[in-house]
This record gives sequence, C-alpha cells and structure tokens, in this order.
Amino acid sequence: MPAMPGNHEYVLTLSCADTPGIVHAVSGLLFQAGCNIIDSQQFGDVDGDDATGLFFMRVHFRAPEQLADVATLERLFGHAKQQHRMTLDFHPLAARARLLLMVSQHGHCLNDLLYRWASGQLAVDIAGVVSNHDTHRGMAESHRVPFHHLPLPPGSGAEAKRAQEAQVAALIERERVSLVVLARYMQILSGEFCARLAGRAINIHHSFLPSFKGARPYAQAHARGVKLIGATAHYVTADLDEGPIIEQDVARVDHSVSADEMAAAGRDVECLVLARAVRWHTEHRVLLNGHKTVVFR
Repeated sequence: MPAMPGNHEYVLTLSCADTPGIVHAVSGLLFQAGCNIIDSQQFGDVDGDDATGLFFMRVHFRAPEQLADVATLERLFGHAKQQHRMTLDFHPLAARARLLLMVSQHGHCLNDLLYRWASGQLAVDIAGVVSNHDTHRGMAESHRVPFHHLPLPPGSGAEAKRAQEAQVAALIERERVSLVVLARYMQILSGEFCARLAGRAINIHHSFLPSFKGARPYAQAHARGVKLIGATAHYVTADLDEGPIIEQDVARVDHSVSADEMAAAGRDVECLVLARAVRWHTEHRVLLNGHKTVVFR
C-alpha cells in the first residue's frame, strides 16, 4: 500500500533529450543517497512524424532526514542535470497546491471542485473564488472560501479588462496561488495574462470545437444530430481554447435526447474532466511536451 504523503516524500519530474542511461542515473543517485522509490514512470517521445525526441520521467520517492529539502536534492542531481541537460524539478508532497477558481454564471464545475475539496478528494488549498458575476457568492461562502466579485459589465473595453486582470494578478501574488482554474470562466484572457500564467492555468470547455462555436453550442449540436458530446481540459494559452490538452472524455447520446438533456450530460462530463486535470496537475503528473502533454496516471 503506498505511503501517505509526509514531510520527506517528493515527486521528481524531469525532461531531457532521450539518450541511454537516464533511468539508471536517476535511480542510482536516489539509491546511493538512501532514498526509497515508491513509484516511477517514464516515456520517450521518439516515434512518429511529430516526435520531439524528448524523455520524460516522474519519480515518487521518500528521502532520508539528511536529504529532506529541495536545495539538497538539487545539489545531489547537479552533475546528472548538467550531463543530460535536464529540466528537473523536485516537488515536496507536504506542500499543497494553492488554487484560485474563476467562474462566470455556470457553476457546475465550481460546485464540483468545491465538493471534492471539502470532502478530501482533492488534496489542495483553495485560496479563493473570482467571478465577473455575483451569482455564486453564496456557494463559495458556504464553503468558507473567500469570494471576489470583479465585474466586467457588457461592453467593457480593453482598459477595464486590463484593470480587472491586474486585480486578479495581485490576488494570485498575495495568496501565493500556484494554479488558476477557469471553472467555466467566460472571459477571454489577454495574451500578457496568459503568458504570466503559462503552465499554471487550466481551462475547461465542450469538445464540439471547432464546430458549434458561439452561443448555445448544445442546441446547435442537437440540431445537427450529434451522437457524441464531450469536454476538454487544457492549459491556458493566448491561442483561445488551443492550449496543450490534459484530459478529454465523451458521453454517447442519441435521437431521443433533447438539447437540454444533452447540455446536462455535457455539464457532467465537464466536471469529471476538469477534476481529473486539476488532480493530475497538482499531483505533478502532467509534463509539457511542446504543444502536447505527457500525463502519468
């Protein structure tokens, strides 16, 4: 049975050019230092026309007392990091991710994440909820989570959006937020703000794109007799809804399902997909691979 996370448990994530000897070097260093490897996974992206030639690895291990800090572990791996030109990070499992949830008027994903957090299914800290509407204040406050209403009235110009994003950025800094979750936040983020949050902001949307854009996508899909509906969770980039995909899922429907029933099924899938993406990110299971991701489940 896996050990419960403690002060001396870490996850090591790394990527580098795929060359022989990497697994041996990593496991050998950990063994020689007296660490106990609890779980290890690796992947080499060397096949196919779009292969990057990179190697990815995630190692969950327990360190002895004398190695139980990130700086010491980084020194231990200094030579191997330089030799293999690794991008390498140590994540102490005792340090829980701090999340900022952002939502507009559709609250199903927010409600799901708050429930999973409150019931202990999602091992994170939620620093607050930000919304451009006041609709879900009660939901947040019922969980004793701070709610920040930062309105953007219809027709707000670029200056108003920049000012609102500056308020969100200040909140992220003040609350030491490590992950921003767009839980059906229906505002387009500026390129500058997306760059600030690169690799630490996740969005969710229906998987009809690029078809059925705009308002009432489920009604459009229903009118076309769609048989599969789904959702996509991805990292936020300046390219709208085109960031590296973390997770996707689908539900099957048929001719007997109404547009409203289809939308309800879509909301369920969105909740599941977003929750998985958030959990995998906060467990350090997702590594960026260019425009793709490697997800160690």
